[in-house]
Amino acid sequence: MSLDERQFAAAADRTLEHLLEAVEEALPDADGELRDGILTLEVEGVGTFVVNRHAANREIWLSSPRSGAWHFGWSEAERAWVSTRGAERLAAVLAADLGVPLPA
Repeated sequence: MSLDERQFAAAADRTLEHLLEAVEEALPDADGELRDGILTLEVEGVGTFVVNRHAANREIWLSSPRSGAWHFGWSEAERAWVSTRGAERLAAVLAADLGVPLPA
């Protein structure tokens, strides 16, 4: 099942909010901001991570100073945002890049 625009926006926003809360809990010194579908995470000694919803493709995009650019599409089968170039999940990639565990 593919997400329609409304479903995509709601799912993406929930995911970005969840990621912000998880990162702030795991890394209290990280500076996070979520505005207009764009999550920006400043992590001292690492750099700036940007996670945003890309409505045209119905994907969530991650820009990481450690692993580069990623695109994630919703997988109904896995009930997760999965990389368009492999089987990696968004939360797992971000957790690995940050060096902290994050809930899926």
